[in-house]
Amino acid sequence: MVQAYYVPQTVEEAAGLLEKHAGKARIMAGGTDLVLDIKDGKHCPEYLVDITKIKELKQIEAREQTILIGAGVTHNQAAASALVQGGAACLAQASSMVGSHQIRNSSTLAGNVVNAQPAADSAVALVALGARARILTGREEALVPVEELYAGFGKSHVNSSKSILTGFLVPAEAGTGSGYMRLQQRKALALPMLCVAAWIRRQEGTVKEARIAMAPVGVGPVRAAEAEHFLLDREGGEALWSRAGELALKNANPRDSLVRGSRKYRLEVLPALVREALSMAWEDAGRKEEAHG
Repeated sequence: MVQAYYVPQTVEEAAGLLEKHAGKARIMAGGTDLVLDIKDGKHCPEYLVDITKIKELKQIEAREQTILIGAGVTHNQAAASALVQGGAACLAQASSMVGSHQIRNSSTLAGNVVNAQPAADSAVALVALGARARILTGREEALVPVEELYAGFGKSHVNSSKSILTGFLVPAEAGTGSGYMRLQQRKALALPMLCVAAWIRRQEGTVKEARIAMAPVGVGPVRAAEAEHFLLDREGGEALWSRAGELALKNANPRDSLVRGSRKYRLEVLPALVREALSMAWEDAGRKEEAHG
């Protein structure tokens, strides 16, 4: 049973509360997942530490060729941010598709990642973008790629009773672009049946680097390694995206699901989502190339 609810004003205060309560407290950033988990008995903290009022964690700011997104930033804030739309388009697109408008007003990108659901929209986009999470444990901070934070289905390497995910560093370099595609039940507000985020570095009409993240086709967002390697140093175009979509199947292992559809159906649809996400990423990178002259 929760005995106390804290609303610290600084990161240092929040970290101090975790240390004080020695594993009996838990960080809350939005609470849209955590509150349900507490009701279901998945987590049983005695103290909650709400970090959404810490001003420095509410910021979205540009730092050279990187966007810093604080742990308190909600999905609606990320979706509406001109910085995110311009530098990390797939993240803005993915954030706009999370749940309902009311949920997006309180759910955070950090909570989406720490909850470790394999099909969490913004987490899939962060993996494709090559984002790194800033994780504070006591007074020590570590930078960890988002894709390395998954410890299993619904399990995170971030222990929210000891550590605070304070934000994300998202690359936003010239000549790069991204796109996001989602397959969902009509009018549904739940997690997607399938989603794909793609990121491309474009130079003189060829693909110089690519990342493709897919979900739910594994315990977390899964990289389409075969397709990524195939794309390198090839001229961009629909035929290339289609072949990459086919190769993405080599890294996908979805399960049969009464909620998300059969394995067979989703494997049939996945190549089309990869193709469209890559096309969006290519066009986004092209617009940036033109803008930088």
